[in-house]
Amino acid sequence: MNHPSRPTSFFHAARARTLAAGVVALAVLLFQSTATTTRALAEPSAGVTVFATGLNNPRGLTFGPGGKLYVAEGGTGGSTSTVGLCTQVIPPVGPYTGGFTARVSVINREGVRATVADGLPSSQTSPALGSLVSGVAALQFVGGKLYALLAGAGCSHGIVGVPNGILRIGPDGQRTLVANLSEFIMRHPVANPNPDDFEPDGTWFSMVRVGHSLFAVEPNHGELDKITLKHDGTTATISRVADISASQGHIVPTAVAYHDGDFYVANLNTFPTVPGSSKLLRISPRGEVKVVLTGLTAVVGLAFHEGSLYALEMSTAANGPTPGNGAVVRINDDGTTTPIISGLTFPTAMAFGPDGKLYISTFGFGFPPGAGQIVRVTLPSD
Repeated sequence: MNHPSRPTSFFHAARARTLAAGVVALAVLLFQSTATTTRALAEPSAGVTVFATGLNNPRGLTFGPGGKLYVAEGGTGGSTSTVGLCTQVIPPVGPYTGGFTARVSVINREGVRATVADGLPSSQTSPALGSLVSGVAALQFVGGKLYALLAGAGCSHGIVGVPNGILRIGPDGQRTLVANLSEFIMRHPVANPNPDDFEPDGTWFSMVRVGHSLFAVEPNHGELDKITLKHDGTTATISRVADISASQGHIVPTAVAYHDGDFYVANLNTFPTVPGSSKLLRISPRGEVKVVLTGLTAVVGLAFHEGSLYALEMSTAANGPTPGNGAVVRINDDGTTTPIISGLTFPTAMAFGPDGKLYISTFGFGFPPGAGQIVRVTLPSD
């Protein structure tokens, strides 16, 4: 799943090879009318309130100067085809079509949205898979400057002339390509790609800042990469931190966080959902990968808060993904987990705000334009 292989840009990266028919059926389920679907959804836990609405496939969140919330949006896809121009993603996922409908939004403390940058690359899977959309996947500030991770760009996604990569977004919405991630992964293949479910441009999903560098996780190939910004912040070098596929296979890593000198990465895993089949990895800066926790389910976000690690689970029900079954758990020092909230519909990312509350993108895929939301969570006391 932009997901992180998805149902969005990460959806097909999560499908098992033998499940093409099941995935198509799931896509039909996802695209039932919003009214019909939402009537059947469970209510979120206490402490969850809607903070902002009107978003198009919302993904990664970050807080910027002044405490405002910045939102990466997948957009609404497009109709441009690149068939015959480059290698395509194979059916039923591809071929993709693309357009320039993704955007970056900023939301003030009253929950009012404004556009920071629009006209960014957005793409969608074939109609056989429900025309699921990906675009801008994640955001981070470095040195007061905003950087965006593209997941919906590249020729294999129906976009000519703009690769997946890191964009620097200026104050007036202007953008500069800082790092070409499409080119990097094409030149540096991983050990164990899945040939039945391969994305030439990747399906980038999460990104974290450490110092003046950015670290991005790619679900379809299975890797964690470093983008080292040069002094002016408009150019960068790219290097691989870890080939996750080499030791873990096709597990669809989607979420990354950094704490006390190590990276923590969790995975979505393949569909249909098997509760407890996802894991938490600890990755050293030298690329050493170690499994530190099992028993999670379909993780799409990780965040540390006051020394504790929280995991966002996209759908916890068996044989999903299923609307209304997203959850957040706290990972305890003894390896157990504590449920924090439940009842979320297709969450895709989360971030803690300066107010200590947790903000989560919901209705992040499979719903009509404008249906995306950000919810605000007051954490329950122990």
